[in-house]
Amino acid sequence: MFIKVLNQKGKEVGETELPKEIFEVPMNPDLVHQVVLVQAANRRRKIAKTKDRSEVRGGGKKPWRQKGTGRARHGSIRSPIWRGGGVTFGPTGREVFKKRIPKKMRRKALFMVLSAKAKENLIFVLDNLKIEKPKTKIMVEILEQLFLKKSSGLLVLPKIDENIIKSVRNIPKIDPIQAKDLNVLDLLNYKYIVMPKEAIEVIKETFL
Repeated sequence: MFIKVLNQKGKEVGETELPKEIFEVPMNPDLVHQVVLVQAANRRRKIAKTKDRSEVRGGGKKPWRQKGTGRARHGSIRSPIWRGGGVTFGPTGREVFKKRIPKKMRRKALFMVLSAKAKENLIFVLDNLKIEKPKTKIMVEILEQLFLKKSSGLLVLPKIDENIIKSVRNIPKIDPIQAKDLNVLDLLNYKYIVMPKEAIEVIKETFL
């Protein structure tokens, strides 16, 4: 598959061939869905925590005597059936959400998503992507030449470029990522992909 190569002003300056092993893989939605679930689970943070009856403060004294009051018997006001008591079967903060999936399946799903993006013309390949100093305004102008300002985009960099990273961090819906760290979840979270030609070689060397 051949794709147009653009300069930073959005003008066509040539074309390049995308590796068919990566950018011409037929889609399997079930596999992509499975990989997305695994990656989302692995990124999940354990932020929910409730206290059971042993962790709630107070309740050491029996609220009333066992017999003779006409009321139901209770041993602690921190019982789960009391207001302010412990929580039964609540999140403890010790849950394990991590999941595993074979490396070949992850790579296959990645190629499927890249192929779908290429087929829908959502990938922009640049001959070069460099700016002399961190400047958000310059990066905004470059992106406006490529796609709509309000659309989301993922900048795939062949290596860490501090000038570009600092220039995009204040632009909403735009994020950078190294080509070697590409994954299905990040690709699906953004509509467009912008990458220099060098990034294609890094993807090829990393995943093939």
